[in-house]
Amino acid sequence: MLEEFLRLNIFGFFLIFSRIGTMFMLMPGFSAQFVSVRVRLAIALAVSFVVAPFLAASLPGLPSSPAALGLLLGGEVVTGAFLGTLARILIGALHTSGTLVAMFSSMANVLIRDPIAEQQSALLAGFLGNVGILLIFVTDMHHLMLRAMIDSYSLFVPGQPLAVADMSNMVARLVMDSFTLGVQLASPFIITGLTYYLGLGLLGRLMPALPVFFIGLPLQIMAQLSVLAIALSGMMLVFLTQFENTFTSFLAP
Repeated sequence: MLEEFLRLNIFGFFLIFSRIGTMFMLMPGFSAQFVSVRVRLAIALAVSFVVAPFLAASLPGLPSSPAALGLLLGGEVVTGAFLGTLARILIGALHTSGTLVAMFSSMANVLIRDPIAEQQSALLAGFLGNVGILLIFVTDMHHLMLRAMIDSYSLFVPGQPLAVADMSNMVARLVMDSFTLGVQLASPFIITGLTYYLGLGLLGRLMPALPVFFIGLPLQIMAQLSVLAIALSGMMLVFLTQFENTFTSFLAP
C-alpha cells in the first residue's frame, strides 16, 4: 500500500512540482524579491496539488534507476525554466523602453532600485516595469501564464526528449523581438527628443549666450513627461498584445 502511494502520488506530484515550481521561480510578479520565498513556495505547491489529478495520465512511470530519475526531473526543470524565461524576456522590453525614454528625457541619471528587474535602473524603466506587472495582474494575464503552464504538458511531454534546438531558437528570436518592441514603444520619445535636440542646437547657434542647461533641460523633461502621459496607454496596450500572443501559442487547441 505504501509503495503504491509513493509510486502513484508522491512521484507524480514532485514531477509536476519540478516544472511548475521552476516556472514560478522565474515568472514576473511571482518571482520578485518583495514576494516572500515561503509564499512563492506555497503557491507553487498549491497549484501543483490542484493540477496533479488532471495531469497524472500524461506522466511517465517511475524510472528504475536514479540516473533516469535525475534526467527526468532535470528535463522538467529545464522546461519550467524555459517557460518562465520567456515571460521575463517580455518584461525586459519595458525595461529597454524605459531606459531609452529616460535617456531622451535627460533623466538617465535618476536611478532607483528596480524590484522588477532586480537591479539598479532608471526611474522611468522601473515605472514602466511596475505598470506592466500591474496590468498583467489587473487584466488576468497571469491566468494566461498559468494556462500555458498546464497546457505545456501536451507540447512538452514528460519523459520525451527535449527540443533543445527549438527552445534555443525561440529564446533567441524572443530576445530580438523584445528589444525591437522596446525600441518601438520608445519611438515617440526618440522622435520628439531628436527633434528637440535639433531645434535646441539651431537655437544655440543663433543665440550663443543662451543658457541651454538652465532653459533647455527643464523644457525637455516637461515635454517628454507630457509625451509619456499621452502615449502610456498605447504603449501598454501594445505590450499586453505581444505578451498575450506569446503565451497563447502554448495553449492547447
